Amino acid sequence: MAGASAAEMPLLSTPDVDLQRFSGKWFVVASIPIVFEKNAFNAVEEYAEPQGNKIVTTYTFNSGAPDGELKTYSPTAYVSEHSNAVWGMQFIWPFRAEYRIAYVDDDYSETIVARSKRDFVWVMTRDPFLPEARLQALIDRVVALGYDRAKLRLVPHSRTG
Repeated sequence: MAGASAAEMPLLSTPDVDLQRFSGKWFVVASIPIVFEKNAFNAVEEYAEPQGNKIVTTYTFNSGAPDGELKTYSPTAYVSEHSNAVWGMQFIWPFRAEYRIAYVDDDYSETIVARSKRDFVWVMTRDPFLPEARLQALIDRVVALGYDRAKLRLVPHSRTG
């Protein structure tokens, strides 16, 4: 597809994800957020060990300020039978939103979760405090996937927990 922009190309996923290693706590360090997380601070996504094709998820953040009201969401992820890097994330039955692991590094300390529509994206790491060069490299990777850099929001963290 000569001349096509990255946003017009199919969004590829990581070829294979070790779901056991992917499980655990991830700090959201940057995102193009969905409506309820636009003013999130201290955002943490945690994945339980997979049970068949289901992964129980807990998403917590402080709303509006570092010490704002703690919000907790508990969607369930359903792993695709075709690729364990493609999930359907269900907040409300029966709707499942596309959740695509577009990148995870070799030691499972950094990941980018994206959507084919390029409307939302989450950059997550095991440590909320990254060196600036590492954060910028992840943001550059998001842009290379076809996302608009100007829409990305850095997610402030004031705790490690």
